[in-house]
Amino acid sequence: GSQKATHSENSQGKKSQHAEEAIFYMNCRAAYLSVLKSSLENIKSKEQLSLVLQQAGRNPSQKTINKYWTSQTTSLNFDDFCAILKKEKPATKNELLEAFGKIDTDKAGYISHDELCKILTTRGDKMTWEEVTSITKQADFNCNGKLDYNKFCELYLTTSEQCCKAARDRLETDPRLRQQHFGNQSENSSEGITLPASKPSPRVSRKTDHKLPKGDSRAPSRPSSAQSSKAPTSTTVTVGASSSRSTKLIIEPDTMKEWQCAQSKGCFYLEENGEIISHKYRLHLPQRSAVCITIKPFNIPQAEGKSCHWLSVDTALFILKENETQENLQLVSFTELQNKEMFGWRGELGSGVYSLLPFTTGCRLRKGKTQITGEAKLVWRDEDGELALTKEFRAALLDIFETIDLDGNGLLSLEEYNFFELRTSGEKCDQEAWAVCRENFEMKKNELTRQGFLDLNLMEANDRDGDPWDLWVTLLSLGYNKALEMTEACPFVIDICAERCKPRIKAISLEAGGSQLSRAVCSSVVNKGEAKVLDGSENIFIYTSRSGSRVTSVIENKSENKVIIHVNNEQSKNCLNNRGLTVFAVEVAPKSMMVSQHVMALNEQEEWIYSCVHSLV
Repeated sequence: GSQKATHSENSQGKKSQHAEEAIFYMNCRAAYLSVLKSSLENIKSKEQLSLVLQQAGRNPSQKTINKYWTSQTTSLNFDDFCAILKKEKPATKNELLEAFGKIDTDKAGYISHDELCKILTTRGDKMTWEEVTSITKQADFNCNGKLDYNKFCELYLTTSEQCCKAARDRLETDPRLRQQHFGNQSENSSEGITLPASKPSPRVSRKTDHKLPKGDSRAPSRPSSAQSSKAPTSTTVTVGASSSRSTKLIIEPDTMKEWQCAQSKGCFYLEENGEIISHKYRLHLPQRSAVCITIKPFNIPQAEGKSCHWLSVDTALFILKENETQENLQLVSFTELQNKEMFGWRGELGSGVYSLLPFTTGCRLRKGKTQITGEAKLVWRDEDGELALTKEFRAALLDIFETIDLDGNGLLSLEEYNFFELRTSGEKCDQEAWAVCRENFEMKKNELTRQGFLDLNLMEANDRDGDPWDLWVTLLSLGYNKALEMTEACPFVIDICAERCKPRIKAISLEAGGSQLSRAVCSSVVNKGEAKVLDGSENIFIYTSRSGSRVTSVIENKSENKVIIHVNNEQSKNCLNNRGLTVFAVEVAPKSMMVSQHVMALNEQEEWIYSCVHSLV
């Protein structure tokens, strides 16, 4: 009997602890998103740190701020902020009364305004006389030249809680914030992907130690740090260093030398809020044929010898069949085979039109913490006072030309140039403006040459008399930093070969993946991965799938109510995920599914272990 009672108490204690943890993280997110656009965005100044702490009901002194923002600090992320809040507890009423009691030696419950002014303007974070006066003028807790500090403490604590509540309310009512409040990119919004009529899920295991056949897998005992109000579901995938970048995508030149091929380049661009946009494509096959489709980061010829951050970015391509209604594209397949940096798919496609949606997880293409000191020079004046492009800027522009020359013919068509314009200025160049370009800049066959592109940018510098501001707007929008390094973009190249016909590929837009891509990603994981029922809820399923060097998990909610799932990666080794968070929570709408996370190796030369615990809050 005593053992049962002890077990019951422990169980209740764990439930209570997990509930407190869930509330804590909800308050963290609410405060963070009251100041920043996304939990993927970093705190960039002392002022921002002070502001988010205040939104979380804290009242940090300058000493507290300096403790966490030192001379070496350039930014703090959401995880850092949560760690600070765990250390900096909000003041309790007893602590406040005790502090006032040290001043009120007579224990009268009042402090004279003169004494209060003397203390607040000469000690600690010194306040101005005007700031003190604004306090003493408040009728709620001042009377006859004295401060009633009991009432002041009550109002202070009430105001602090109201501040937290207002942040939570904003989070709940603002769709944009709800989309971001669990650290997810907008393509994986908390609204989830609505499911069709319920059907039995394939390959479902109700055991928490089910092994995944697509990787050397084992399920450990539940980590002690992952408290939960319901029994958790654990998933572990171990990937050896040698196996993480190859699943034997074999393309034999001898068997394909007679095949007809098409190619197009494109690019992933990282937005300020962490969202990723890219080119989207339409593929036309005149007749049924065996095809091979590959995608990989584009190794710009001019960039050889430079630091090419984007070459380590993972890429994928989802193939969807176009129907009469664009909104209801059907997933055909995706590039799940991997050979080093290349991902590919081989199979047979019927004649018709297909949509090709490029995808990257965001594990490696993400906002960095590195601060660039100084700024590269873009233009200079020669001995005659004429403006010229610097060698470094000229090289960057030639790299950009290679990236935006989608068909690789060494020239920019109006369509190709307009993708560049849409990205850098949000506008398009019409036929009339293109005719003006033709009169002023070098063109061949009505397409802009490399030299014409360089001269176009030099003209922009001349228009502002050498001021590089507009040029930097262009560079930053294309993923370059102030050192002229491409760190927030990833150019890629798509190759399509068909055995029986000539394939045609055409870039049709430059935008975020949206619900189509989210649905395709979720479907690919559900179709290929293993499913586990979340313990404690027969209507919640966790799907986990390994594709080449990445692992993706999807949560499916078949119930009639929204659920919040706590996700804990603390037992993972040598991993990074697209959210940038070790512990987080996701809200899944009724009758929907959404990506929980994408995970990759931090260092591909070493073994990595994905070990994740999902539990119902």
